[in-house]
Amino acid sequence: MIEHVLGALAAVFELHTLALMTLGVTAGLIAGAIPGFTIAMAVVLTLPFTFGMTATQGLSTMIGVLVGGLSGGLMAGMLTGIPGTPSSVATTFDGFPMARGGRPGLALGIGVWSSFFGGITGAVVLVTLAPQLARVGLEFGPWDYFALVMFALTITSSLSGKALLKGIIAGTLGLLVAAIGEDEVNGVARFTFGSDAIRQGFAFLPVLVGLFAFSQLLSDVQDRDKARQALMPRGTKAVRVEHRKAIGEVLRRWTVVLRSSMIGVFTGILPGAGSSVSNILAYDQAKKASQHPEKFGTGTPDGIVAPESSNNATEGGALIMVMALGIPGDIVTAVMLGALLIHDVVPSPSFISDEPVLAYSIFIAFFFAHFIMVTMQAVCLRIFVLITRIPMYVLASVILVYCAIGVFALHNVGFDLWTLFLFGIVGYTMRNLGFPLAPMILGVVLGDIAELNLNRAWSISNDISLFVTRPWSAFFLTLALFSAVFPWYQRDRNRKKWTVFYLPVFLLVIAAPVLAMGGTVRPVLGAGLVLVGGYLLWRRVKPSSSNPDA
Repeated sequence: MIEHVLGALAAVFELHTLALMTLGVTAGLIAGAIPGFTIAMAVVLTLPFTFGMTATQGLSTMIGVLVGGLSGGLMAGMLTGIPGTPSSVATTFDGFPMARGGRPGLALGIGVWSSFFGGITGAVVLVTLAPQLARVGLEFGPWDYFALVMFALTITSSLSGKALLKGIIAGTLGLLVAAIGEDEVNGVARFTFGSDAIRQGFAFLPVLVGLFAFSQLLSDVQDRDKARQALMPRGTKAVRVEHRKAIGEVLRRWTVVLRSSMIGVFTGILPGAGSSVSNILAYDQAKKASQHPEKFGTGTPDGIVAPESSNNATEGGALIMVMALGIPGDIVTAVMLGALLIHDVVPSPSFISDEPVLAYSIFIAFFFAHFIMVTMQAVCLRIFVLITRIPMYVLASVILVYCAIGVFALHNVGFDLWTLFLFGIVGYTMRNLGFPLAPMILGVVLGDIAELNLNRAWSISNDISLFVTRPWSAFFLTLALFSAVFPWYQRDRNRKKWTVFYLPVFLLVIAAPVLAMGGTVRPVLGAGLVLVGGYLLWRRVKPSSSNPDA
């Protein structure tokens, strides 16, 4: 093993390979910072340039683009309120308010170092647990994926804040948008009104850019005096990235980093989920675990640390599936799988033993790319922060042009531009009426995944009991149920008696599917959940039984 690691180190740290990785990280940072230009597009454009490279050089370059793109998306989200990539959607919820509140340097610093620590955590898990975790992904069937999406949809209540009803309406509207067009399984047209353009459905990226970007730009320039001002008047003097303070803020929240990174790794293992889902899941769990959930959405560091830690860690999980099983977790890793096949390397459960030097080269490249990312952003972020000095009407025009170019380049279809315009008006109207946009985005993202897997499950068997008898499906449906109730628990905690039973009952109920998963580790974990849940329940019941006045 030592000789394989040394061989991989020699291959990755070759001067030519390091230069290509640095170039890839820089290209990824630029691509991620341009709203509408996705990481997948950047990696696809990079692929042809890797044909003449060795497998190690080509994959190292593409990993550099991937890591840079994941971190580059936070810059656009924080400085303009427009997520540069779908994996940075949740980052804008607190990153943009913090930056506009006069702390852009701190916001960017927290985002960069959260991405770094999350990516390093994902890399460590990638190296140590790749074969074992990859097998978990094989256990998932369409019933389990559908249950996972149902759990993710309960996040709507957390993202809605106090406007719960409006959040539910927005989420339902997102699901409706996802249902427009042809059914992926049967090809049945829905809500098309005879239009061939609508028959293709609304692409996710134009909807995302329209709801977030165009609606934000309309809000920023609707007032003539406001349009002449800079993006952040208070942040235009002596703005600098506060790395030291940001590192302190992140390290003080190491539990958030670790939890979010694990969410990211687990989501990456599941084919088709990806960082566009994990960053919202991590944000939701951070808000639920916080002692001050009311601060989320106003510029709290926890709201930046959670999504940025998770989205970089997600790709560590996705690489586990590609390397161990040849199953891509998302579009980016699908392209990287193609790169492996081009170099006559076929991923399989024996890939690490068959191609040890290349496997460890991928591990090392993913790990070291995060150090290059921090270095390049330390150089480039000062330039990006200068954007805050540009008058809003100029900045809005430039951003809108980039958004239009990025959206059109996705499919080279003019209808996508009309989609951007339409959902920009929808987003602007929703903002003015007090509807949160995040639940709608969540519905659009997860709607197709939910429908596809429900169709697959129903095609395999019409036995509805499989949704509650399969361990993973039961696990996620249980999480969905308790997650949906959580806002009421959070509201009534320490005020109403029923809340003292929430946690022990949750542990006891969630233990059942964990015990049914088989193997050795998970039944032991399930037994531990039963013991802890039973003990907490006994502690809750004991005072009331021993003291009749309690």
